[in-house]
Amino acid sequence: MNATRGPAAQRHVPVLRDRIVELLAPAAARPGAVLVDATLGMGGHSEALLTACPTARVVGIDRDTEALALAGERLAAFGDRFTTVHAVYDDIAHLLVDLDVPQVDGILFDLGVSSLQLDEADRGFAYAQDAPLDMRMDQQSGLTAAEVVNTYAAADLARILRDYGEERFAGRIASAIVREREEEPFTTSGRLVDLLRDAVPAASQRTGGHPAKRTFQALRIEVNGELAVWERALPAAIEALGVGGRIAVLSYHSLEDRITKRALVAGATSRTPKGMPVELPEHAAYLRLLTRGAEEADAAEVAENPRSASVRLRAAERITTTKGSTR
Repeated sequence: MNATRGPAAQRHVPVLRDRIVELLAPAAARPGAVLVDATLGMGGHSEALLTACPTARVVGIDRDTEALALAGERLAAFGDRFTTVHAVYDDIAHLLVDLDVPQVDGILFDLGVSSLQLDEADRGFAYAQDAPLDMRMDQQSGLTAAEVVNTYAAADLARILRDYGEERFAGRIASAIVREREEEPFTTSGRLVDLLRDAVPAASQRTGGHPAKRTFQALRIEVNGELAVWERALPAAIEALGVGGRIAVLSYHSLEDRITKRALVAGATSRTPKGMPVELPEHAAYLRLLTRGAEEADAAEVAENPRSASVRLRAAERITTTKGSTR
């Protein structure tokens, strides 16, 4: 960890912090309550929850070892009420078994890239700074963005840019990357940004934001397997909730939010076939939605914390068990 960058509390403003506390506190007030901050980052949400819920315990999960170290320092004063785990959050079921936690009272997911990762130029997440093309949330394992850019076939590059970045010019960009890497492999974000400025038409750049935004998002999602991980993690998290437990999800692009909406709405909808005179317990809704649609940050928060501009918050409460569940 680079300590010269300062402590976590000075570097991170948690998005919708007070609203997250408001949503999860009723479940956290129960005796022996356990909350899971599945995307710990620099610990801002966990700090707020531990402060507001003085009898609750928080388990903080993150794949980023630097984030775990920073959050551990920030939250050390809470003693054994706070536990860190180095893992990817789709392994939540096994982690809770290892911790001897049969069910949890609240789960928070703050998806996407963290402030820590964006702010540290050497991580390669930010297209505004020239840095090695890494983009791994866990720098101890996995493909780097440079390996993706330099080894994927043009068709595969176009697919991830289109599917994960919703990039209109995916084919054009992929062809340009393949052509340029034959001359020299890509190693830094700056060279890739220069290519994108040339590949994306000027008219689109005037109306569609920075030409690298969508490509960098797509590469980050591919490198970290974010959507596949999220599709596995969300149902596992819902299953880990005890009755009365609550889940809150902060998403920052439509792909994540679509998965979240689909799972929460499905859980809040009865599956009893039309015409059945009685609803069978295994067909009943097992979630209650706590937000009407997706909530957004207000203008005051966006002004204070620009990274909250694209946030979408959804939350739900577990109201009954699902078929086959022992909870």
